[in-house]
Amino acid sequence: MNPFLTLAVAIGAEITATLALKAADGLTRPGPTLLVALGYGTALWLMSSSMDMLPIGVVYAIWAGVGMVGAALGGAILFGEPVTPLMILGIGVIAVGVGILAAAQAHA
Repeated sequence: MNPFLTLAVAIGAEITATLALKAADGLTRPGPTLLVALGYGTALWLMSSSMDMLPIGVVYAIWAGVGMVGAALGGAILFGEPVTPLMILGIGVIAVGVGILAAAQAHA
């Protein structure tokens, strides 16, 4: 399987779990709590699989950057959390950095 696709699915599972963590209300709501456990378990399993094919630094940088962007945008959409112009600038900088890392890996 394509390591970047594996990593993308891992990141999607991690973002889902992170958003469910907020909805779980201190892990007191069973449905979101189950989603947290399944999401993080899936995310870590797939992330470790992608590390079999990609350098750990690249995997972790992409994981952290894309995960942060997804969590910030998800929080804004699902929970009405603020997104300021400075935050949007930060998200843009992270997106550019992740793109550079991915391109560098493709040419390595």
